[in-house]
Amino acid sequence: MHCELILGGARSGKSRHAETLAAASGLAVTVIATATAGDAEMAARIRRHQADRPAGWRTVEAPLALAAALRAEAAADRCVVVDCLTLWLANLLAGAEKLPEPAEADQLPLFRQERAALLAVLGSLPGRVLLVANEVGLGLVPETPLGRLFRDEAGRLNQAVAAICPRVTFVAAGLPLVLKGS
Repeated sequence: MHCELILGGARSGKSRHAETLAAASGLAVTVIATATAGDAEMAARIRRHQADRPAGWRTVEAPLALAAALRAEAAADRCVVVDCLTLWLANLLAGAEKLPEPAEADQLPLFRQERAALLAVLGSLPGRVLLVANEVGLGLVPETPLGRLFRDEAGRLNQAVAAICPRVTFVAAGLPLVLKGS
């Protein structure tokens, strides 16, 4: 198993880097998409991502059950691209705004279950897995408690995934910088 976490900011080139690695792998490629088209602008973004991918690549949508999708799709002869962990996390945090203060993500059963399932499965997957995520902790401190909860959980998730993956790359301005691994 070769697992790599690819981090970067918005429009940093992280998805393009993952797609370049997947294409160069020589393996069949499956993209696990976590985004949902909640509005017209997001639907247009999803269509643009789909149009940019090679025609032979499969796409599987997994806005919540990412660990199950990875178990089903990972194979010795396949490269799986997860795009992206940050949108998946946002999906899992739905309902957090209704939690009593101070809100803790672990109060959400789906979040707790799915995050644990992902971290448990990552080290045992066959083939190559490329996980794309946003590094959201480099900007301003969010104004709202929900924004701060999201930022904190994104950072915690990235750290946990980075600890499991033998390779971690940070992408800025389209340039990959290897943080861990060779």
